[in-house]
Amino acid sequence: MHPLIISSNDYRTITYQNNSFCFNSIMVTVIRSAAAYQSKTVRFLHVTFDTTGDSFLAGDHHGNIYVLDITRNRFRLVQKTGQACTALAFNLRRTTEFLVALADYSIKCFDKDTKQLVSWMRGHEGAVSSVSVHGSGRYAISTSADTAQLWDLDTFQRKRKLNVRQSVGIQRVFFLPLGNTILSCFNDDSIFAWESDTLFCKYQLPVPDEGPRIHYKAFAVTRDGKILAAGGRSNLLHLWCLDTRQLLRVVQMPPKVRTVRQLEFLPDSFDGGASQTLGVLSQDGVMRFINIQTCKLLFNIGSHDDAITSATVSPNGRHIVTIMDNGSLNIYSVQCLTQDYNKPPPSLVKVVSGGECSALTMKVKSEGVQRPAKNSGRRVKTKVLRPPAVPMTEDKENELPDGLNKKRLVTLLKAFGEYPAKYRMFVWRSLLRLPENHAAFSSLTDKGLHSAYLSIQERYPIKSQKLQRGLQRVLSALAHWAAIFGETDYLPLMAFPFVKLFQNNPLLCFEVVATTIVNWCQHWFEYFPNPPLNVLSMAENVLAHHDKELLQHLIDCGVTSQLYVWPLLETLFSEYFFHHRNNLDISSVIKETYRLMESTPADIHPRNMLDDFQPLTRGQYPVFNKYPTYIVEYQSQERERIRQQEVDYLRERQAVQELRAKAVQRQAEDEAWYTQQEILQQAEEKRRDILQQEESKLAEQRTRLTAMKRELKVKELQLMDAARRRFLKQQQDQRLTELHRLDEQIQRKVCFHFSHLPVFNIERRDSFFQPSFYFVCNVMGCLYVLYCKLRTSSLLQLRPV
Repeated sequence: MHPLIISSNDYRTITYQNNSFCFNSIMVTVIRSAAAYQSKTVRFLHVTFDTTGDSFLAGDHHGNIYVLDITRNRFRLVQKTGQACTALAFNLRRTTEFLVALADYSIKCFDKDTKQLVSWMRGHEGAVSSVSVHGSGRYAISTSADTAQLWDLDTFQRKRKLNVRQSVGIQRVFFLPLGNTILSCFNDDSIFAWESDTLFCKYQLPVPDEGPRIHYKAFAVTRDGKILAAGGRSNLLHLWCLDTRQLLRVVQMPPKVRTVRQLEFLPDSFDGGASQTLGVLSQDGVMRFINIQTCKLLFNIGSHDDAITSATVSPNGRHIVTIMDNGSLNIYSVQCLTQDYNKPPPSLVKVVSGGECSALTMKVKSEGVQRPAKNSGRRVKTKVLRPPAVPMTEDKENELPDGLNKKRLVTLLKAFGEYPAKYRMFVWRSLLRLPENHAAFSSLTDKGLHSAYLSIQERYPIKSQKLQRGLQRVLSALAHWAAIFGETDYLPLMAFPFVKLFQNNPLLCFEVVATTIVNWCQHWFEYFPNPPLNVLSMAENVLAHHDKELLQHLIDCGVTSQLYVWPLLETLFSEYFFHHRNNLDISSVIKETYRLMESTPADIHPRNMLDDFQPLTRGQYPVFNKYPTYIVEYQSQERERIRQQEVDYLRERQAVQELRAKAVQRQAEDEAWYTQQEILQQAEEKRRDILQQEESKLAEQRTRLTAMKRELKVKELQLMDAARRRFLKQQQDQRLTELHRLDEQIQRKVCFHFSHLPVFNIERRDSFFQPSFYFVCNVMGCLYVLYCKLRTSSLLQLRPV
């Protein structure tokens, strides 16, 4: 099956090539490649389905969010957040919106169609580990290590906040399906149920008093919200009935399961929400699906070589999307996974045993998944192989676990120089007879990091943080197994190639290194802390037999075996062959080694000094005490004393640094205060100068304004005086005009009167003078009246206002 490789700006169709839709039940493998380098991949971190189960979101380490539509066989990039996501949710009431929890402790809501930011929610002080959405899609709960917050997705406002003590811690808070109940699970295995509307505590599940503590880490609820499955640091699963609030059943997984990482119920269209199939993802990267009623192993996905880190089941129960250890996505078809065990099983004969069994605890068989055999319809001839009556001793020695034969494997190795890459790990695990003591190894790792390797990254810096942690973990387990391995300086160089080879399985790495030390590092630690003189002498004897001239030359030059043998042995030749990258044919070296082993005399042959191969014992690892214990204990005590002195010195130096930092800070604050005072004083002086300048300018402006007012007043008076004079002159002109007019009228009347005088008879004088007198009197009366009118009008006009 060809994987689907996508980049950061893709919008393409998902195709299934070579009719591999159900090849190994994997529909397609999705690999996220970097934009600049097609060979470099980017890890997917989280996956979530929508409410229909036909499409899902996938977020990678670079902050890119993809939506993959399984029914339409398409995918597209919907958002670039710029930072890694820690949780996703895609079942909101508005189906085009989704929630993304980011590495900066914030939660953003985006629209997948418009690719726009809808809202930005903040409030967490730690990384958000999960986001649970209510069945209605209106509310969401975000959970971090120290708090859980309830959000209203209509207004994107925080409604409530749950704070706990740091010593307790929150594991997970989520909504139950088909209801308004919130379950909160804490680090002390306590589980509380709350009403989502009023946040009233409805009940608390009782913590089991019997049996070991599980340390709940994973939870799953059926679609009807009646069964709760919980698991943790054990191979036991607790099934709770939420209606009766009692522990329904304890399921014991196979011994290979030591820690439960994730639980997922597999829905069925005809179970009415009461799911019977539970997926259990363990520490070995295998997800096992069991029936919680019969406790039978139905099928599993993943393997040791292709481990699963997390899985998500679609709401319709048709697909399973897993994030693999290499960062890719595998999309499984549930129909292909279940098609074998859904067939009618053959008739079985069950035997009832008389042994006692607990009524509550049920075991899941650890054998492989039982699938019905395919019958081609033809009659197959069978042949019965009978073993010999008395097995030979040689056959017993050559027989290995899992049906392998040591003699045949040695023949293959000599013929081809290596085993096939696909089966190489399996073959060497069988050759070394690794016991895989999970409990014993867990007891060593539970002791934590050894004090000798707390700062190993300073002496041996490694770019890969995963390899650094793996090396630190394996070395600490070796140091807890035997105290001498905490004092051995060359142990990290010896163990690093194995850590790099078994980086996904620390148990196998530890047992391979321990087997190598027990069998091929014999007598190495008898002269500790000095190099093994007996082993070096043996190497010198072999060199003296095969090349005396070379040994004599080394002796003449003052080069001892501690310079040309021990640096190669203490790193198991890995530092020379792989670190320096010499142009040397390894196969030729191996052939020469076989020739030397065959041609070396028996009296100086190394096999006389070394014991036969002894594998590690099952159950508990053997006690390793082939070293001077008093020296190791003395060095350990001295190292612990020096470490304690270093701790005290570091504590005192930190206190001195804190005091010095406080003194420097106080001095800086004083200098800043004095500087601020000087700046304020200078600013005050500048303000005073500015005020004085402004006041002088204001005084000048006032003087100018007074002068302008004076000038305007004078001009106003002058204008008023000119206007009065003009008015008086106009009045005078009017009077003169009126007087001239009156004079003209008088003259005209006089002229008119005298023009009529000749008409009268001279002889009649009395009659002449008498009318003239009356005329003159009338004229004088008219003049007087006119004079009075003019005087009155002039007085009225000249009256002051």
